[in-house]
Parts: sequence; C-alpha cells; structure tokens
Amino acid sequence: MTDQTHTAPRPATAGRQIGSALNRLAASEKFQAWAARVPLLRRYVKAEGMAMFDVISGFVQSQVLLALVELEILPKLQAQPLAARDLAPGAGLTEDRMQALLQAGAALKLMKRLADGRFALSPRGAAFLSVPGLVPMVRHHDVLYRDLADPVAFLRGQTSPELARFWPYVFGAAGAVDPAVTATYSNLMADSQALVAADTLGLVDFKGITHLLDVGGGTGAFIAAVGLAHPGLKLGLFDLPVVLEGANARLSSAGLAARVTLHPGSFRDDALPQGADAISLIRVLYDHSDSTVAALLARAFEALPPGGRLIISEPMSGGAKPDRSTDVYFAFYTMAMQTGRTRSAAEIIRLLAAAGFENMQSFPGNRPYVTSSVTARKPGVAPMVQAATAP
Repeated sequence: MTDQTHTAPRPATAGRQIGSALNRLAASEKFQAWAARVPLLRRYVKAEGMAMFDVISGFVQSQVLLALVELEILPKLQAQPLAARDLAPGAGLTEDRMQALLQAGAALKLMKRLADGRFALSPRGAAFLSVPGLVPMVRHHDVLYRDLADPVAFLRGQTSPELARFWPYVFGAAGAVDPAVTATYSNLMADSQALVAADTLGLVDFKGITHLLDVGGGTGAFIAAVGLAHPGLKLGLFDLPVVLEGANARLSSAGLAARVTLHPGSFRDDALPQGADAISLIRVLYDHSDSTVAALLARAFEALPPGGRLIISEPMSGGAKPDRSTDVYFAFYTMAMQTGRTRSAAEIIRLLAAAGFENMQSFPGNRPYVTSSVTARKPGVAPMVQAATAP
C-alpha cells in the first residue's frame, strides 16, 4: 500500500514560493494594467509606483535640498513668505528657475505654496533648520556625491574617494595633523553628536556608573551631554591631541571643564587609560575595519575593571532585516571613507564576545538613522560590589 502521507512544506520554502509567485505577477504588464483598474489594488499599485520613482529620482531630490541650503532659501522663508521674484535676484537666478526650485522644495514638503503664489516655510522645513548639524551635513555631501558619480567603479575599488581625505582621523594620528582640517571635521562631528547623545541617553541606563571614559569622543559633545544629564559622574575624554585642542572651549562653555579629564592619545597605537568603570564608543566602530575594531575592543577590555561596562552607540545595519537609512546611506558613506563599514548589532556582539565581553544587550534606536546601542560587561564583579558583599 502506498504511503499517501505528505510533509507540509517548510515555512521558509513556502514563503519563497509565494514570493516568487508575487514577483511573477508584479513583472506582468497585463497584471499591472488589471490591478490599476481594481479599486482595492489601485492604491497599492500607485503607492508602489511612487516608491519606485522616489528611488529613481532620489539623487535629484538631494541636489534640490543642497541648492536650497547653499542659497539659504529656507532661513529667508522662515522670516516671511516670499515669491520667486523676491528671491531670484539675491540668489543670482532667473525668476523662472527660482520658481522651479521653490516648486520642488514645496513638493518635498520643505515649504508650502500659498494661494497668492508665495512660498512659506513648512513644519518639515522648520524642523530641518532646527536640527543641530543638519545644514553643515548637507553642505559636505557634495564630496560624497562626487565619490558616487560612477557607482560601479566605486564599488570595484577603482576610484580614490574624496571623503577619506575629509575625515583623515580614521587613518590615526598620522592622518589628523592639519589643525584647519581637524577643526572642520571636529565641528561637523560635534554638531551631529547632539542627536546621538540624546538618543543614547534614552536607550542606555547609566545607573551604577561612577566614572565614564569616552574614547574617540572628539571635542566632547557626547561627554558634555552625559555630564549635564548625570551631575555625579566623573568624566574622561580620550582622543588625538590635535582633536582635544578644541575640547576645552566646548567643555568650559558647558561648565564641565573641571569635571572632565582629557587624555591625549591614539586608540590605534596606545593603551587606554585605566580607572573608569565604563567606556563609551560613540560613532567610532563604523569608521574602522574589523581588525582595528577588534584591537580597540581588546584595549577597552584591558582598561576596564571586572564588571566594567562598555557602551557602543552608532547607526547599525539592519542585518537580516535591511534598513533603508543604515544599509543605504551609512553603508556607502563608510565605504567611501575607505576604512570602515556599517555593522549590525549581531556583528558587534560577535566582536565583543571575541574580545572577552559578556552580558551583551542590544537597544534598537527609535531613529536608526541617528543611532542604536549595544552594551556589554567585562566578566567579574566590580571591586566596590565585592567589598560591600564580603562577609
């Protein structure tokens, strides 16, 4: 008698079969035409079409934004609604080209077109102006645009990206020698750190930490935010000597100069100072190769006491669930820097485990394009805890 029992397909196999069938339908012009006439499917077809066109036209949208920033259109509209004829002379544009730029800005919802033909700043445009570091970030993107002009040659490693020269610190102390260049990237990094600091403080519990050392912390934007949020913490900042030259002014303006100890050095070449029961690496790992990261994590492990904590915060790849902001923007940005790459939380956890850390925890950010966090501990019990619990 023939066995008629059949094993149900595994969910993954069934999912692939369904996905293949859907892809065949989506590729059919007849199906697309039919779906566009069906009320329940029409909205989906339209949304997918718009999403596809957004991908195709994304580079133009970025350039429109850059033009608005360079011509300082949004700040002018913040003061009062204006028409193309009001803005064109000061920008050196003809009225019809200014009209095209304003119309595009309104389509991107950075401004709104009024009934009388003038344009006013929108809530999105106002938010854009209020985010620290966003305008300088857009301005420096002209470097990345040039690096990606030939994306195939870029991916093949046949180009010499300018972005690597914009961020010379990634090559260690030998790279960061020009004070003017250092000031440019330090200011941009510090501006962007305000959002990172706010999100990290919301993701990670600093309870129990008495002394925090921020490694690769630039001019101290993150350590200043932590110091203001946790007045009892002892603070330290470790970075290249030429970078730390700009830290005193920032820390003094925040009233924290007396609380923060500056430690000049290169984490690529030098041991990290000991004494802190927590070390933070904020937007550091994704700037560097796996070998550099492994060496840095080993130095952090050595510097921490038993039970000491390591805090990592940066934009992370979506890994098994690709993320549009990190797996597109940051992945290619770090590739252009030539030294690093965007890693998923799972990859970071594996690197931490290899360095000897334990109790790793992942904290996905509410805004992954700003940051997500991973924490870990060095095995053992902190000396203070041992003393308190000893018989």
